[in-house]
Amino acid sequence: ERFIAKLNDNQIDVRTETMVIKITSDKRIIAVNRDDGLLHIQAKTVVLAMGCRERTREAIAIPGNRPAGIFAAGTAQRYINIEGYIPGREVVVLGSGDIGMIMARRMTLEGARVKAVLEIMPFSTGLIRNKVQCLDDFNIPLKFNHTIIRIEGGKRVERVTVAQVDKNLQAIPGTEEEISCDTILLSVGLIPENELTREVGIELDLVTRGPIVNENRETEIEGIFACGNVLHVHDLADFVSEEGEIVGRAVGEYLKRNRKFRSQPLKIVPGDNIAYTVPQHIDFIVPGRKKIKIFMRVKKPAERIRINLLDDKGRVLGSYKKRIVTPGEMVSVYLPEVLLDDKLKNVTISIKGD
Repeated sequence: ERFIAKLNDNQIDVRTETMVIKITSDKRIIAVNRDDGLLHIQAKTVVLAMGCRERTREAIAIPGNRPAGIFAAGTAQRYINIEGYIPGREVVVLGSGDIGMIMARRMTLEGARVKAVLEIMPFSTGLIRNKVQCLDDFNIPLKFNHTIIRIEGGKRVERVTVAQVDKNLQAIPGTEEEISCDTILLSVGLIPENELTREVGIELDLVTRGPIVNENRETEIEGIFACGNVLHVHDLADFVSEEGEIVGRAVGEYLKRNRKFRSQPLKIVPGDNIAYTVPQHIDFIVPGRKKIKIFMRVKKPAERIRINLLDDKGRVLGSYKKRIVTPGEMVSVYLPEVLLDDKLKNVTISIKGD
C-alpha cells in the first residue's frame, strides 16, 4: 500500500489490465487493453518485472490419471484466503518450497489432514524457519528423497504412489507405498516469466532462468533492466524491494547519461558450492563506491563455512563467515573495494569449510 500511495503521489500513469504483447530491442512496447485498444509506446528505458509462475504437474510429468484435486500450492492459497473454499480434506504436498510448507500448515489449521510433505532432494528447499514453524510445530511428516510416481483416481484423486529416489533422482524399485488422499498440492518450484525477454533477444542465465545482468540489473541490451522474481526467485519481499530500488537509481543514472564504463567487465564466477550469483558481472566505475552487494544461492546445505572472494590469481581478498547456508535461503556478500579494481577480469566466489 505504501508503494501504491507513492505511485499516486508522483502522478505516475499506471495501466492495469494491460497485456504487453511484444518488446523490441529499440525499446518499443506493443500492448493491449479494453479501454485503449492496441498501444504503441516508445520508451527510453524498460524495466522487466513480470514475476514468476508456479511449475505445474505437466512440467514435472507425474504419471497417472487426471482427476480433480491436483492444485498448485499458490492456487490452493487463493481458494482459502480470497475465495473462502477449502480445496480438500486429506492432503499430500509434493515439494518443500516455502509456499508448500505454509499451505501444509494452513490446511491443517482449516481442519484438513496433511498426510505427508514429500521432497525429492535430501534437504528442504524452503526457509528453515518455515520448516520449523509450519511442519515441525504441527507434527506434519516431511519425507526427504521421496516423490510421487503415480496419481490414481476417477473424478477425484483417491491415492498416490510414492517412492524413494536415488542420487540420480530416479525411483528405487521396492520402496513404493500408497497414500490415500483426495488432494495433492504441488510446490515444485517457480519459473520466471521470461517469454518476452527471450523474444527481445536477451540472454538468460541457465541456472536462474532470468536475464544475465550487471550491478545495475541492466541486461545485455542497453536501457533494458530487470528486477524481482523475473530476474531470479527471491525468498523475501524485502529482497525484491531492495532490487527495485537498485534499478530505480540505475534508470535515473542511465537517463542522465551519468555513467563511466570499466575498461572491461568484471565477471563474477560461481565457484565451489555456489549455484549462481546476481549480478553476473560488474560494468561501471563509480567514484567513491566502496562495495557492491552480490546475491547468491548455494547448491547444497553446509555448516560453519567461509564464503571466499578470490581474484584472478586465486588469492583470497575477502572472506565472510556463515554458520549455516542452505539452497532455500538466499545469501548476500559485499565485494570490497580491492576487488573492484579496473584491472581485474574475474572474481570467483567459493565456499570452504571453516
